[in-house]
Amino acid sequence: MSEKSEETGGTGEKTGTGRKPSRRALLGWGGAGLALGAVAAGGTAAALRVGDDAGTVAAGGEAVPFHGAHQAGIATPVQDRLHFASFDVRTEDRDQLIKLLKEWTAAAARMTSGHEVGEGAISENDELPPDDTGEALGLKPSRLTLTFGVGPTLFEKDGKDRFGLKGRRPKALIDLPVFPGDNLDAARSGGDLCVQACADDPQVAVHAIRNLARIGMGRVAIRWSQLGFGKTSSTTPDALTPRNMMGFKDGTRNIAGTETDRLDKHVWVGEKEGPDWMAGGSYLVARRIRMHIETWDRTSLREQEDVFGRDKAEGAPLGKPREHDEPNLKVMKPDAHVRLAHPDSNAGATILRRGYSFTDGTDGLGRLDAGLFFIAYQRDVRDGFVPIQKQLSRSDALNEYIQHVGSAVFAVPPGVRDKDDWWGRALFA
Repeated sequence: MSEKSEETGGTGEKTGTGRKPSRRALLGWGGAGLALGAVAAGGTAAALRVGDDAGTVAAGGEAVPFHGAHQAGIATPVQDRLHFASFDVRTEDRDQLIKLLKEWTAAAARMTSGHEVGEGAISENDELPPDDTGEALGLKPSRLTLTFGVGPTLFEKDGKDRFGLKGRRPKALIDLPVFPGDNLDAARSGGDLCVQACADDPQVAVHAIRNLARIGMGRVAIRWSQLGFGKTSSTTPDALTPRNMMGFKDGTRNIAGTETDRLDKHVWVGEKEGPDWMAGGSYLVARRIRMHIETWDRTSLREQEDVFGRDKAEGAPLGKPREHDEPNLKVMKPDAHVRLAHPDSNAGATILRRGYSFTDGTDGLGRLDAGLFFIAYQRDVRDGFVPIQKQLSRSDALNEYIQHVGSAVFAVPPGVRDKDDWWGRALFA
């Protein structure tokens, strides 16, 4: 992140025998930090505008535009690292929640532009904690994107209408069914709000979530979070397809960020498809999938390829020479993963994937706690993830080697359009 920017109006240097009292001391962080226009107008020298070439952004580590019709971090070229956080809302005050979302939006706009939060990490008044935690000082924006969502429990919990929002819950924001084989940990599932931080530098992603959690202290608390590395899907099909922890290429047929027709058909919510506050948004499903990699590593190559329905070297569908050849589903075994997940096997159901690999130590039995943090975006969960997962959970040969241990679903509103907009504004209108 760049050091103290011109918008903050200070250098952080000591003057004389004392220090000037910061504006934060007089106004509070939110009062000083809601000037979204300063970010939109100033930005960093490297910040790009909507419509700039995505390939240039990826190559140089520049800033991804924060404002736009859709939130960044969905169709955006997939970054290398992830820090995903689910939050419980602790306040019962609607006005406090709205104030928090405005403060979060201001902070997100600054961090994605490469700036520090509020008045920065070097405070003019050293009697107060600084606005920014400082671990991203000097780092590039690294294509940081912050994607915000709201969970079912924000609308209603334990029969209580929270914040007067019960009647505004989208029908597509369902409680996911329990699928065969699920072994879900409640401590790693659900949540009232979520923020997906993606960047090419893990420290930049972690810095973003840390600062949002700090701003929200007392009003929200992190319910669970997940670090991810090694993207397991791509929205740029001209790039090399990444591999998952099982060594197979993943996401070959993923929707590309440039395929506006497919995005409109499968990812973005239409104006007539639900509450108006979701038009241009999407629905996010997150699943923490534990891989039994020790068992997998002792499985023959032939069986591994039969399980996936692709060869391991090229990633080509079985019976075809190249990765992007159209698969012949009939030559695959009936329980092959590719065959069961293919749109032709699911009445055309299609999702956009943005998953990441993870390793979180061991399970206490000498095995790695490792696997896939699966993220999928779709226009309607009922027509996307649910039918696909029903099919896979019943018959997928891969089930012998994996288990779903965490689950969440969120409604992701449309993008923050300008300096006067904020995350979830239309929901609370």
